Amino acid sequence: MENRIYGIHHITAIAGDAKRNFDFYSNVLGLRFIKKTVNFDDPGTYHFYFGDEVGSAGTILTFFPWGSGIPQGRRGSGMATEIGYSVPKGSLEKWVERFEKYNVIYNKPAERFGQRYLTFVDPDGLKLELYEVETDDRKPWETDEVKADIATRGFHNITLTLNSITATATVLTDIFGYKLIAQDANRYRYATDAVNEAAIVDLVELKDEKRGHVANGIVHHVAFRVKNDEQLLYFREKVANSGLNITPMIDRNYFHSLYFREPGGVLFEIATDNPGFMVDEKLEDLGKGLKLPAQYENIREDIEAHLVPINA
Repeated sequence: MENRIYGIHHITAIAGDAKRNFDFYSNVLGLRFIKKTVNFDDPGTYHFYFGDEVGSAGTILTFFPWGSGIPQGRRGSGMATEIGYSVPKGSLEKWVERFEKYNVIYNKPAERFGQRYLTFVDPDGLKLELYEVETDDRKPWETDEVKADIATRGFHNITLTLNSITATATVLTDIFGYKLIAQDANRYRYATDAVNEAAIVDLVELKDEKRGHVANGIVHHVAFRVKNDEQLLYFREKVANSGLNITPMIDRNYFHSLYFREPGGVLFEIATDNPGFMVDEKLEDLGKGLKLPAQYENIREDIEAHLVPINA
């Protein structure tokens, strides 16, 4: 098997109130709640996973809901600033109607690189975009209100804002195998040909932009996809040989990961497809139970006592 980066694996962001976060993404956006666990480094905090029916790589949006007292973050340089989803052609007007119904803050549809898109923010201020695409063969998750004619298919792109794109672009091209496919003013679009979807990274260069601050409503990190542990370790060596500091392989129960901060300041992760989200729940039960890593099972009662109940 060829060693490739297969686009975006998942994206993780910071949220405030856990129930509000759950309600917005499962009800308003219509994503499937696929896993309810805790932050492995802070078991007093939830870690939510949303995606398609099975939690396919390229559809997984995750959150650390740190509570209502968390300070507001600030978008700026050195961070991922917009998350783009793929939606069917002609669906943006229906999304506008839906956002009006649920009092979601949004901008009027616009066009970028020949595609119509709609920008909106979630209740914590996280900035997202819906891109109309001609073809996306990924099977959508449907709810009573969000049917296949408008439902998200998974990620379309991620946008990184940087003071200079040069060093970050080198990571994308020389390590990850991406290529520059388009440019519009200070926005540079890179993509991998290893996959058809969740394949795009936009780099926006703002030389005088202040550094962002990671807190409520801000992307924490962006994870890129590999098939298995062998490929993961291949890219670990490749990143290390480029002079960047990278972690050892870490077991996240549902995938195995490496982390490094790219030169522009964005925290990157490389994550495997294996073992997947059905390692501890059946398909029909995804997201229903609180799943803890083994090291925290002995304090389950204490953890549950401090977490607001969330019923998928």
